[in-house]
Parts: sequence; C-alpha cells; structure tokens
Amino acid sequence: MEHIDLALTFDDVLLVPARSETLPRDADLKTRFTRDLVINIPLVSAAMDTVTEASAAICLAQEGGVGVIHRNIPPEKQAKEVNRVKKYESGVISDPVTVSQEAKVSDVLSLMQRYDISGVPVVDGSRVVGIVTSRDLRFEKNMETPVSQVMTPEARLVTVKEGATSDEIERLLHRNRIEKVLVVGKDNELKGLVTVKDIQKSTDYPNACKDDKGRLLVAAAVGVGADTEERVELLVNAGVDAIVVDTAHGHSSGVMDRVRMIKQQYGGVQVIGGNIATAEAARDLVEVEADGVKVGIGPGSICTTRIVAGVGVPQIHAIQQVEKGLKGTGVPFIAD
Repeated sequence: MEHIDLALTFDDVLLVPARSETLPRDADLKTRFTRDLVINIPLVSAAMDTVTEASAAICLAQEGGVGVIHRNIPPEKQAKEVNRVKKYESGVISDPVTVSQEAKVSDVLSLMQRYDISGVPVVDGSRVVGIVTSRDLRFEKNMETPVSQVMTPEARLVTVKEGATSDEIERLLHRNRIEKVLVVGKDNELKGLVTVKDIQKSTDYPNACKDDKGRLLVAAAVGVGADTEERVELLVNAGVDAIVVDTAHGHSSGVMDRVRMIKQQYGGVQVIGGNIATAEAARDLVEVEADGVKVGIGPGSICTTRIVAGVGVPQIHAIQQVEKGLKGTGVPFIAD
C-alpha cells in the first residue's frame, strides 16, 4: 500500500484567486450525475437516514441537485418517499387519480386525503365528464351523494388540448380564475391534469432538475441484502430516476451482481455502484454496465460530483485512481 506522509483538510488549504474573464452569472455548473442524467448544480445528498428523505430530496432537486433516499427503512416506505418527490412538482400529471360518476362523496374525500390532493377528474371510461374539487364538497353533508350531483359538469369544464404550452395553460388558468385545468385529447379523453401550484413552483425554482415529464429528479439507495429485488421493483414503479447500489466496499461480487441484475431487468433506470477507491474497481463496475460510480471509503455527509472540497490526500488519491479507470468510458463519478 502506498505510504502517505501528508494529509490536508479543508482548513489547511486556501485557493488564491487569479485573473478571470468569466462573470459569475455566466458560469455553467451543469454536470452529469450518470451517463444519461444531467443535474444543474454539482450537489448530491448522501443516502443517510439523518440526511435524505423526501423533504431534503425535494429541496435539493428544486435548487438543481439531486437527493438519494436512504435505505434504512422498509421497501414500501422508501418507495413512498420517492413517490412524494415525483408527485411534488409534476408539470402535466399524466396519470391523475380519477373517479366515476357513480362514486360517492365519501369515496372522493377518502381519495383526496390519501393522495393529498384537492381535485379529482370524473371520467366515463377514458372520457372526461367533469371534475370534483374540495370547493364542490365543502358544504356537502350527505356522504352517500353520487359525484354526478356535485361535480362541475362537462359543459362548464375548462380544458386544454394535449400539446398546449406552459404559457397557454397559465393564461387559461388566470383568465378563468381556476386552480386546475384538464388536458384532453381530440375525443375529450383524459390526457392529464395541470395545477396552478405546479406552475408557481416552476416559476419559483427555474433551476430545478426534472425528468422528461416535468417531475423532480430523485435517486434511491439499495444494498445487496435479501430484500433488494423487492426494493428495486418498488422504487422503479414509484418512478425513481437512479438507483445507487450503496455499500462500504463497492468492489465486491455482491455489488457487481446487483448492478448487472438491475440493468438487465430495468434498462430504463440509471444505476450507480460504490463505494470504490481504485481504477480496477471503476473498470469492473463499467464492465457490468454501471451508469456512474461512487468514490470514497469512510464516513460521508453531503456528496459532490466532480468537486473535491474538504478532502484529504487519501481521498484525492482515490479520485485520481478512479478517474484513470473511467477514462474514455463516459461514466461520471460522485466523490463521497
């Protein structure tokens, strides 16, 4: 093992600024989190139970980074945390909760409470026939009343055609003084739902990291234990963007097998393996089709991607080794 005579911490180092022609507002901090995922600021949270659940992941994604939901909770709970992030800022909600005309007021109230929503489209098959909101139900006393008697009917609905721009939808919401608009197809079939809250969130957080459906990015950690397959399936179904196979020693057959398994079964999800500290480990993870690697052996808190700050010589040495192993592969890394 290489002997290291000197190790420096953050307090031991001062970066002396030099002449620059770049203004801060012109700086572009975008970087790749994985092969296919780009984040707007190079910040990734640690998958620790004291650091990242849905609230932290939402905040970080809104600012341009990405959070990794920890795995020290049951699989169902972890998937629920991922779902909270994906539902928080949805752009066009492509699969809104719906009810039929025959549903009762009690059914609608139960759905609103379960999903923390304030309005539900009413459909006949896939065709929109109305919408029922908390305002429609505010003074309704009879829980057995069918939705058809309290909903805003089709004739009075404000809808927008599929493919409308955000500006068009915003103008429609403002002109009609409403908080929700249904997105419909050519035969009035339901295609989605847009809320004024989601539009306001987009305005408040222009740097937010989102997927192609306008939902915030989120990752989640898994291990190599007995519940991993169940955990991965639930996370993928919840819409997770990246799965981190996260162990103290990432250069092991258990990690390699899990990365390979996830890529084979769920090709659409990005997979990161770690933690590692050598070029050989990086090459082995690339061999099993990892989309990113996690570097560093030891305690972690907030991770950074392609930024080395506050790390000693051993960590820098590990990063240099991993960079050599990744050269030419197009696979990014996270420094823990």
